[in-house]
Amino acid sequence: MPLPRTQVVVEGLSDQAALETLAERRAIDLDAAGIQIVRLGGAHRIGRFLDELGASRDGIRLAGLCDAGEEPVFRRALERAGFGGNLEELGFYVCDADLEDELIRALGAPAVEGLLQANGDLHRFRTLQQMPAWRGRPTEEQLRRFMGSGGRRKFRYARILVEALDLVSVPRPLDAVLTRACGGTPPGP
Repeated sequence: MPLPRTQVVVEGLSDQAALETLAERRAIDLDAAGIQIVRLGGAHRIGRFLDELGASRDGIRLAGLCDAGEEPVFRRALERAGFGGNLEELGFYVCDADLEDELIRALGAPAVEGLLQANGDLHRFRTLQQMPAWRGRPTEEQLRRFMGSGGRRKFRYARILVEALDLVSVPRPLDAVLTRACGGTPPGP
């Protein structure tokens, strides 16, 4: 594998899985393209990552993906490391709420429920919907909660949801970070 020319920083395993799956679907060989996805294991580790990268960042293009709630954490860490604070100019894209929210909206709740059924999880989702705390909430919120609960469900469904996407309907943050990593101009807002 050649040395990475681009490092794409993501918060967790599900973000990494979604990007790898999208790259596969677009026939992008990340290794051959010199793209490494760096999983932080939590947004608050961005500062440590940038500190460790330090002077060795010469010639390495950075890009990243984070949830809306973690945008200030990423912005502060990038500013402290001397990059500046405009995330999109730096190649960092923010998911509206989180990646699961983006994917659920792109596919639509009925399609996501169909994927739950196809993967043997619809009955578990229906159980969550009947819980007093979730009863009556919008289906999209319930789906987000379901994806984020239970073992490795978030990771598993990141792949499943991206595999189900129409490639012309990829959520902008996911599309933009992969496009940027490949050296292209990300799609507009």
